[in-house]
Amino acid sequence: MRIDIISAVPELLESPFRHSILKRAKERGLLEVYVHNLREYGLGKHKQIDDYQFGGGAGMVMMPEPLANAIEALTVQRRYDEIIYMTPDGTTLRQSLANRLSLMQNLLIIAGHYKGIDERIREEFVTLEISIGDYVLSGGELPAAVLVDAIGRLLPGVLNDETSALLDSFQDNLLAPPVYTRPAEFRGRKVPEVLLSGNFKAIDEWRLEQSLERTRTRRPDLFRRFEE
Repeated sequence: MRIDIISAVPELLESPFRHSILKRAKERGLLEVYVHNLREYGLGKHKQIDDYQFGGGAGMVMMPEPLANAIEALTVQRRYDEIIYMTPDGTTLRQSLANRLSLMQNLLIIAGHYKGIDERIREEFVTLEISIGDYVLSGGELPAAVLVDAIGRLLPGVLNDETSALLDSFQDNLLAPPVYTRPAEFRGRKVPEVLLSGNFKAIDEWRLEQSLERTRTRRPDLFRRFEE
């Protein structure tokens, strides 16, 4: 899989892709991530990429020309399955969406900045808009990194345990059950006996019960979707 990201501040994306699971995915040739500096497509002597809003108002807006030039320079080289814009008013990122995107070959992500991007870019180029939550950040770089991480860990061969991603929270609209490791007793708190029993059928049943209860009490919205 290849993921291209257009960013006004590419430096913000240097660290997330150099460590841990995403680093492993890149080293194994399972995921390619390229970050493109929007300034390279900026206008004039100062490589301008933003301007004041028509109609007044606080905050600058990313201009359409640099973004259009960047997108067209990339799309002439390959076909993208989705051109994604990270925005607070997009579709909320859920595990099912990450699963779907992980099956694709080429993705292009636009990391917005300032007050956002000119609406005409959204209308002409963007095929999918994604939000990582009901809050506002200073730019789309961190949301883009979150999306890449959510997708990258699902690629076959990235995780050492192939079943690990399938057992994550949200895969079946349930939160994951509690987990424990050694020692079996810590400051008077003991690991549930069933996990030490070696009875894997009983362990699976316990984990399902815990997932159901944890989801029902902590995320009733998810629990309602599970019951549907």
